[in-house]
Amino acid sequence: MVIALNLQPIMTESNININVQLDADKVPQQISWTASASSADSIQKAKAMLLAFWDGADKTALKIDLWTKDMMTDEMADFYYQAFVTMADTFERATRRADLASEIKKFAKEFHQKFIEKEQAT
Repeated sequence: MVIALNLQPIMTESNININVQLDADKVPQQISWTASASSADSIQKAKAMLLAFWDGADKTALKIDLWTKDMMTDEMADFYYQAFVTMADTFERATRRADLASEIKKFAKEFHQKFIEKEQAT
């Protein structure tokens, strides 16, 4: 008698759907997204998005960056600050280089502070 066991890990799949409504000039009017493995039950709206994929064969980043025309400049500065901090956290988890992650976070704070100072000067 032969007993065969399939001990391969169970694979799961998650889908992320992004919908962008464009005006006649192809400017984003609305960005919304859903994810099958998300805790959010309904469609999520966004004013901006950054999405990047790493092409290991070509060693290049492929990116999509979109924002709606009602995205205010102060919101964009906050968005970038938070994106930089998130990238720093991800970089640290992936590389265990807390020193370099800290540098990214330092840059994020300085970038945001400079934005605020320039906005107050105008």
